[in-house]
Amino acid sequence: MERDGTGGTGEGRGWRDTGGGRDTGGGRGGIQVIARAARILRVIRDNPAGMSLGRIAARAGLPRSTVQRIVAALQEEGLVAADPRGGGLRLGPEITALAEAARVSIVETCRLLLTELARATGETADLSVLRGQAMIFLDQVPGTHRLRTVSAVGEAFPLTTTANGRACLACLPVQRAKELAEQEWERQGQKGDISRLLDMLETIRNTGLAYDIDEHTDGISAIGFAFRDRSGDLLAISVPVPSSRFADVRSRVENALLNTRKHIAKTLGTDKTT
Repeated sequence: MERDGTGGTGEGRGWRDTGGGRDTGGGRGGIQVIARAARILRVIRDNPAGMSLGRIAARAGLPRSTVQRIVAALQEEGLVAADPRGGGLRLGPEITALAEAARVSIVETCRLLLTELARATGETADLSVLRGQAMIFLDQVPGTHRLRTVSAVGEAFPLTTTANGRACLACLPVQRAKELAEQEWERQGQKGDISRLLDMLETIRNTGLAYDIDEHTDGISAIGFAFRDRSGDLLAISVPVPSSRFADVRSRVENALLNTRKHIAKTLGTDKTT
């Protein structure tokens, strides 16, 4: 299957089956191309440092020639861009524009739920998204206590020691979660316990909730859950609490988060949130 060469930008542009010369843009062949393009974009998204065609093909499980044709088409549309410094292929500017629109949308969608969660618990409620190798904070509704936790929107947090990061790792394939964890430990110069982490992620999958008890920041504990939005992004809603009162509010926060989790499923029209 290859890109139609009828001028590159004209109305006749589409995908055609090189075996039969039949236009498959609206049939099963076209759907397959879209699915493969989406797979390639997700691979590039998860490797923001840039990737070669060969690495993309290996990670996506597709022939290199197929990846080369699809990437060329994505580059024409601004969805993929080559790093001028030779760092490989990255997501292009059009993806950034689309992601920004989606980011605003999910923040707006979750704002009321965060507000209700903060009201129900009296604690701060956070919304974050998995981007590359970190959790990025998108929104926050402060709690009502004078002593409360505050994080800046746009701030990046690690995956292996935070409730929101662990919740998202639990939603990934085991091998991918392992890769991200080991990369994080290597960057931080730490030797992590992968067996312990994988056991923890399995528990999170079973219970739906992830915990951080004084691990990321001394004096701060947190509980959170993860979910996918309609675009496939992994997000997390979490409630950080000063550890001095965590034991007293833990049950209330857990129940409120599980209730929010149910509402997320209804709001996004999904049957499950992970």
